[in-house]
Amino acid sequence: MAETTLAPPPTEDATLLDSNELVLNMGPQHPSTHGVLRVILKLDGETVLGTDCVIGYLHRGVEKIAENRTFQQFAPYVDRMDYVAAVSNGLGYCMAVEKLLDAEIPPRAQAVRVILSELNRVASHLLWLGTHALDIGAITPVFLCFRERELALNIFEKYCGARLTTHAFRIGGLQYETYDTFEKDCLAFCDEILERVKEYHALLTGNRIWVKRTKGVGVLNAADCKDYGVTGPVLRAAGVAWDLRKAQPYCGYENYDFDIPTAENSDTFDRYIVRMIEMEQSCRIIRQAVESMPSGPIKGKVSKVIKPPPGEAYVSIEAPKGELGYYIVSDGSLQPYRLRVRPPSFVNLGALDKMCRGSLVADVVAIIGTIDIVLGEVDR
Repeated sequence: MAETTLAPPPTEDATLLDSNELVLNMGPQHPSTHGVLRVILKLDGETVLGTDCVIGYLHRGVEKIAENRTFQQFAPYVDRMDYVAAVSNGLGYCMAVEKLLDAEIPPRAQAVRVILSELNRVASHLLWLGTHALDIGAITPVFLCFRERELALNIFEKYCGARLTTHAFRIGGLQYETYDTFEKDCLAFCDEILERVKEYHALLTGNRIWVKRTKGVGVLNAADCKDYGVTGPVLRAAGVAWDLRKAQPYCGYENYDFDIPTAENSDTFDRYIVRMIEMEQSCRIIRQAVESMPSGPIKGKVSKVIKPPPGEAYVSIEAPKGELGYYIVSDGSLQPYRLRVRPPSFVNLGALDKMCRGSLVADVVAIIGTIDIVLGEVDR
């Protein structure tokens, strides 16, 4: 009798029914990639076998520009990376330079920095929610979210004249004192957002189409988040209560009472819930900062000519998308010898392949949206 041989077991990337794999380009001119992101999809029918992200279409050499600008001149450049969260970008950079200078920031400047940063967090999450819902097929939320986001942008405009690339801070503190109705406008914004979040929940949280498109989609558990270095709402949705405002407090965050929202299922729906709660917690912080606003100067004792002593510094903050870090090396001159940015969008995007494998093509759109990336920060 002839010996029977068994076929080898299928590998992880094996196709079904011996069909050929399809390689499909998604982007870089695709509205749901949130910028010039090219994703090469390897498909078996509509099932994603793997992805490959191609970036660099928007590269502007921001880190190299820093070496050819003075410390003050470079400050506005960081606002153009994550242009949805320009205030956070500016805060991280100023804090890194201030660490080199060993500068002390006045309490009033710290409080205003917290208020503007949390306003920016809410504005960033609103833009994310509207565009993410639009990607999945819900049109109404984008109009509502932009309506509320305008309220935050109005405050930015009144404070420093800019709405999108908001250059709010200066090395050593603030450039501008708050305007007359600043505190009143911030409290009114919080009141409005807390009411509108209920409206968003009514539209989406129990919507069976929304739940079907997000539950169990793009799962990235806590262990995988740590392996890929993922931070922010994506990490907290995996049950890890890591937030730099609590873990490594800065700007006086240790003086405010707020919670770190977490979830357990590590999917797209949980990341949505975490960001919704974060908006409420940001309003909670803003209220406390406004009610306890100290008086005094808005800028510390910093020379007009910024010339840090030789050394290096790394400062990271909790930006809306995750950990945003700045590493600066000074050689004692007027310009940074080296500057490196640790952008959350870039790092979190590295987990896209892991999140997409086994999903459908339609789920890729939802997964890219749930990471919440901005290509200006990915490419720099």
